[in-house]
Amino acid sequence: MTREELLKRIAVDPKVCHGKPCFRGTRVMLSIVLDSLAEGSTPEEILAEFPSLDREDIQAASAYIEERTTSRTKQSAETGKAFLSRETQP
Repeated sequence: MTREELLKRIAVDPKVCHGKPCFRGTRVMLSIVLDSLAEGSTPEEILAEFPSLDREDIQAASAYIEERTTSRTKQSAETGKAFLSRETQP
């Protein structure tokens, strides 16, 4: 499954879970799965707890976080460059 296909598994809708990222077609928030992984839960344990999810959803959670982190890093770098260019101009 491609990264783009994985990312399509995540939905952000203001009418569902207060606009927090969820797995498409569910009300299972991405943060719950990520917190469980961070606490040491295995994908199998998460899938047992949330039968509406599948292994690709867990992969999608990782892809979503990577995408957000990369996006923010690029954004911060661009902001920093813009700030530095203003500071160095007379």
